[in-house]
This record gives sequence, structure tokens and C-alpha cells, in this order.
Amino acid sequence: MITLKSKREIELMRDASRIVAAVLEELRIRCQAGVSTRDLDRLAHEKTAQQKAQAAFKGYRGYPGSLCTSVNHQVVHGIPGDTELKEGDIIGLDFGVLYKGYYGDAAITVPIGRIAPETEKLLKVTEECLYRGIEKMVTGNHLSDVSRAIQTHAEENGFSLVREFGGHGIGKNLHEDPMVLNYVVNGRGIRLRPGLVLAVEPMVNLGAYPVQVLSDGWTVVTIDGKPSAHFEHTIAVTENGPDILTQVR
Repeated sequence: MITLKSKREIELMRDASRIVAAVLEELRIRCQAGVSTRDLDRLAHEKTAQQKAQAAFKGYRGYPGSLCTSVNHQVVHGIPGDTELKEGDIIGLDFGVLYKGYYGDAAITVPIGRIAPETEKLLKVTEECLYRGIEKMVTGNHLSDVSRAIQTHAEENGFSLVREFGGHGIGKNLHEDPMVLNYVVNGRGIRLRPGLVLAVEPMVNLGAYPVQVLSDGWTVVTIDGKPSAHFEHTIAVTENGPDILTQVR
């Protein structure tokens, strides 16, 4: 069931989303060679507690961390641990909070020092895919317009879209209907209306699109071992166009 949010609810979601954005910006700065993914998780937990919010992922279906840390060929849901970042790595940071009964959710992919030119292009195009999709989040468009914008830009640049995972509705629950695919299937999808709030999150691979889940039950990796990038925002559809709630202002 798809739930449209009132203007008051969107403002509460903005409060949660601002916390997400602020924590991700601190994590971005902290992402340097020699820092472990556990260090990043600890920082995310501390900063969330300081804001009197709750880390959305901690304990979610048994997930052990406050933050998802996905390095290089890890697509999403990487579990924080002893892995230390090194020059040339990329790391996807996916983070959400629950605050005053509502969720915010966002992700960035961060380069560690100098990275390979093809990987640098991957990050640039993936973030562009996110904003191409957001541009289509206007009243009267269909959900497939968002998916098509993401898919077209990724594939025109020679990259592939992960198909097993995608974005989602968000509000009082972390994951709500509808699912937001990053590629187009049959049908146009729902018509976008004011009050619809979505977490849009393209996951783009340098190589082929197939992925698999590791034995830890969480970490998703590319089958060919090539890098993957991930960017995400929480966005509300309004009468005046898309409103990016997790945008750093």
C-alpha cells in the first residue's frame, strides 16, 4: 500500500533526513587510507546518538551495524569490520535514521585518494543518474520515467544497472511501497502525486550487472569482481517539483 505524506509529515522526515545528511558529510571527511570500516560505523553511531536519533539499520532484520560500508566490488549492505581503507579504494556509505517516528535514508560513494579514471567516471555517472531520476519526480509523471532516466544515462556511458535491488518508498517505515527500479520493465508504474516520498538509489556497475549475496547473508558483490557505485537521496514529490530532503544545505 502506498501512503502519501502530509506537509507536516514531510517536515518531520526532513528533520530525520538532515541528520542523515550531516552524518554522511562527517563520514565523507573521515574516509581516508588506514581508517577501518568499523571506525566509520562507530562514528555514525556516536553522531546519531548525539542527535537523539536512532540508527535505522542497527538490528534491522538482524543487521549488525549502524552503517552499511561497501568497498570496491561490494555493491550494498557491506558489514563494518576490520577492513582498512587504502589508496585507490572506493567505499559506499549507506545510512539512515529514525527520528520522531519518521525515517530518512541516503547513500554516497567516496573515493580514497586517487582512483582509476574508469572508476572516477563510474562515481560521476552514478551520481548523475540519481539526479537525472530526481528531475523526473514531478506530479503527473510515472514511476517508470524515473527508472528510464537512470537506466538511459548509465547505459549510454557503458555501465550496467543492478537489477536485484532498488529504491523504495519511505516514511514511518524504512521500506515502503512502491519499489523504485533503476531500469524499465513492462508498464509505466504509478503516477507521481504530491505527498509521495521515495528513496531513489541507483547502483551502477563498472562491469556486468549480475550480483550475488555472500555467506554473511548481507554483503552484495558483483560477480565479475568489478567496482560498483551507489548514491541515494530521500525525495518528496510536491506541487512545485521534487524536494530533496537529504540534500546538504
